[in-house]
Amino acid sequence: MKIDSKYLAKSGIIAAIYVVLCFALAPISYGVIQVRVAEALTLLPIIFPEAVLGLGVGVVLTNLIGPFGIIDIVFGSLATILAAIFTYKTRKTKIAFIWPIIFNALIVGAYLPAVAGIDWAIPFSMLSVGVGEAIAVIVLGLPLLKLIKSRIEKQKG
Repeated sequence: MKIDSKYLAKSGIIAAIYVVLCFALAPISYGVIQVRVAEALTLLPIIFPEAVLGLGVGVVLTNLIGPFGIIDIVFGSLATILAAIFTYKTRKTKIAFIWPIIFNALIVGAYLPAVAGIDWAIPFSMLSVGVGEAIAVIVLGLPLLKLIKSRIEKQKG
């Protein structure tokens, strides 16, 4: 994989879209009950390797300005970066879309009640984050991926 200006530009665009979506939809992007719409982009590594870097930068920037501090910056970003890497690595399989749901449910769901100051049980938080992530990935991300793939095919044809 060659990292050149085109690669960095695509990564930057993906990062920017991630950040804009999170801030535009801030009321539902943060919290124990959340649907971070920007997480629909976590499927982009299936067709764009540049998305791994773009998602990593985007989530770090989003969490830097977000309400939950260093724990969210480190572990929330780690969840999305791991999801992006695993999605890329399994991009030719039918399970590629599952990684964002799993990593965010387990990692973000584990710390979110503490940083949000809510006395919810961690399993409930994991379930809540997992459901929100599934909405972002399955309901929004899969159609987005299909649309982008069809556009790419039209350009080739």
